[in-house]
Amino acid sequence: MNIGKTTICALASSVGKGGIGIVRVSGPLCKVIAKKMLGFIPKPRYAYYGLFFDQESIEIDKGIALFFPKPYSFTGEDVLEFQGHGGMIGMHSLLESAISMGAKLAEAGEFSKRSFLNGKMDLVQAEAISDMINANSKRASKSAFRSLSGEFSNQINTLTKSIIELRVFVEGTIDFSDEEIDFLQSNQVKCKIKDIKQTVETILKSATQSVILREGLNVAIAGKPNSGKSSLLNALTQESSAIVTDIEGTTRDVLKEIIHVNGVPLIIIDTAGLRDSHDKIEKEGIKRANFEIENADVVLMVFDAQDDKPDLSILPEGSMDKSLLLIKNKVDLTSGIIKREVINDIVQLSVSAKYSEGIKLLRKELFNISGLEDLSEGVVLARRRHIIALEASLVSIRNAIMQLEIGAIELMAEDLRFAGQFMGSITGEFSSDDLLDEIFSSFCIGK
Repeated sequence: MNIGKTTICALASSVGKGGIGIVRVSGPLCKVIAKKMLGFIPKPRYAYYGLFFDQESIEIDKGIALFFPKPYSFTGEDVLEFQGHGGMIGMHSLLESAISMGAKLAEAGEFSKRSFLNGKMDLVQAEAISDMINANSKRASKSAFRSLSGEFSNQINTLTKSIIELRVFVEGTIDFSDEEIDFLQSNQVKCKIKDIKQTVETILKSATQSVILREGLNVAIAGKPNSGKSSLLNALTQESSAIVTDIEGTTRDVLKEIIHVNGVPLIIIDTAGLRDSHDKIEKEGIKRANFEIENADVVLMVFDAQDDKPDLSILPEGSMDKSLLLIKNKVDLTSGIIKREVINDIVQLSVSAKYSEGIKLLRKELFNISGLEDLSEGVVLARRRHIIALEASLVSIRNAIMQLEIGAIELMAEDLRFAGQFMGSITGEFSSDDLLDEIFSSFCIGK
């Protein structure tokens, strides 16, 4: 991409019919395009209401035009916006006119990418734009806005600065070998690097939990046929999402529904009953069920209250490291007592999915498992790549502590350098073109 040389344009409003549609243009040809499509260059940051013209000076629409000169714009370049009537024909006419005057259609996320490359925002803030647009809960939207406002970036930048200062401090002692042992054994250095380690661990914990706000918690419902899995899905979603019958093997495919509990998105996955089967279609359903169970964050093991205990042997091996909840269903046919108990360190809930009894208890338990009850309202939204970078940085810091203990100054400095680079990759201070392409390709075209 030739940043600063090409001019891009795109539809910045939702695709489809609407009261207002917006076409955004960014780049060095904005003034040329304004002159042709408006007849003049608008005064910066003032709304002009009038006619829009195509390349042949034919009127195509009437609306509001705004001009934002560089560097005081979203992208850091000259930006021109046309706000016209929200019909697709009119919007396409505006785009075609801009393209005929030298602009090119923007790629996904190209406006935000230019904003990042021109220093208007860092990578975390750029990602937060996409997260705000795609937020699936109010809590996630608020957290994304905090990231957009720079809260997460400030945490990372402050931590990165501390790592760099300590590294410089350590490297400065390498030339004074007679004094380095006393220096490295001083409480000041030990306390400093341990404080850094603790801060990374705190941010990592918060970021790991906040990923759930963005992506949701995957909850797979597992169990034998006719144990009430589909009824449990319907009770959780309060809709008749799944077919419920007394016939075993009714569910043969995966069914997913999203619910929200205290602002936390939960992706509830109903799966086929687990058993040995010779039916080709049912066997495929069981295969898909095992896949979903192995990739879930939480597994709800549903069993009939008339059975003595759940048969955990039917679960796939890959589910052994998952959060497991035992759901003793159909208690309306036995004791009828709705309760929570802990059996062999595993939480078991007695419910009646058919009559939606005990479902509030289950929703509360799922919220507790998410870990988000420990997060304050000031939580920011993180991504999995942030988690990977934080984890890598933490490994380097732990290695640096080990080097400190054996007096290997050069290796300690090198580990601190790695830790700083991993942290810098979060905000984009150290970023490859491939990483940027991957991040911005998921954005809207007009962003």
